[in-house]
Amino acid sequence: MARDLGASQGFYSAVLGWQFRTARLGDAFTVAFSDGVPVAGIGTLPPTLSIPVAWTPYFAVDDADTTAARILERSGTVAVGPLPFGTGRAALASDLDGAVFGIWQGDAIPDWGMGSEAAPAWLELRTRNAFDAAIFYGEVLEWACDHAGCCEVAFVEESNHILLRHHGQTVARLRGGALTEAPDPHIRPRWHAHFRVPDLEMAVKAAVGLGGSTASGKDPDPFPREITLRDPDGALFGIVGPAGPGAS
Repeated sequence: MARDLGASQGFYSAVLGWQFRTARLGDAFTVAFSDGVPVAGIGTLPPTLSIPVAWTPYFAVDDADTTAARILERSGTVAVGPLPFGTGRAALASDLDGAVFGIWQGDAIPDWGMGSEAAPAWLELRTRNAFDAAIFYGEVLEWACDHAGCCEVAFVEESNHILLRHHGQTVARLRGGALTEAPDPHIRPRWHAHFRVPDLEMAVKAAVGLGGSTASGKDPDPFPREITLRDPDGALFGIVGPAGPGAS
């Protein structure tokens, strides 16, 4: 959700190479395409709402009402909905630590999926306790279940990440403190979207030239490299460049 839809389209077009088309939701919402594949949506934030501009992931569910009830039963918050939205039903919620996410019941956009070549590279939950978060989302969204379409959840000990894989591709990762450490009270839990770019330096130059800024330095290891950017409205997102020399 952006404060100025046209300015936001211009920014992400220059930084990520996206093209935009209006959607069935009206003139206040557009879908971003990369190489002809829909990858994200940008809508206009009502001027009466004084909330931070941010990227929000939406997870597909079979029944929005059932999922909303699970969120509430596990001490999460449902701020909006479930309510009719376009061709489906949606709700906006937050987890135990306040990280905001959405749920979506309805037809999925074909080829719009995490981890594929043109789509967002992955989602990352930056939270205080990755294991508590994994239990919450696992129960709410039915990760690691026994029916078709579910995901594999794996713990990576050396980096204290919990990985969510679907058909062999990592689509999300949950990052918190080490098992022996107390949760860091200074971490503001949030979901963080990462998008692929062919050239990190060119993307950063375009972002800064259009009023954005960098929020992290380059991370040359592990590959691929990542940089966190902030758009002119303050929304954080990550860009992921090609693997560097020596990467497998």
